[in-house]
Amino acid sequence: MKTLIVDDDFASRLLLQTVLSKYGECHIATNGWEAVDAFRRGQENGSGYDLVCMDIMMPDMDGQSAVREIRALEATRGVGSRDQAKIVMATALDDIKSVMASFNELCDAYLVKPVDANQLLGQVQSFGLIS
Repeated sequence: MKTLIVDDDFASRLLLQTVLSKYGECHIATNGWEAVDAFRRGQENGSGYDLVCMDIMMPDMDGQSAVREIRALEATRGVGSRDQAKIVMATALDDIKSVMASFNELCDAYLVKPVDANQLLGQVQSFGLIS
């Protein structure tokens, strides 16, 4: 499993990397622009991401905008919904408006920070990315 972790908070990135690196390669981005660029480069060199863990509130480009861009990159390459990267949004926001906005941007799951490692791994397992 190849994972892109996108968060402007060091502690959050470290937690996600510690949990997910046991299951494969992890790359880090600190904002939405870096995430979109890393995702594009992964597609171009034939080693795309299986999982993207995306913070919503970040400087420069927020997570919801980045998800829109990532899904547009997949659509441009003809990637069907079944083969798209799985995207988990993680945020300190715990309101229904944020949850619905994230799913409208085509994320696959939503976790509230601080992210619980077992809950995250349960989501990743439900995607079939780990057993």
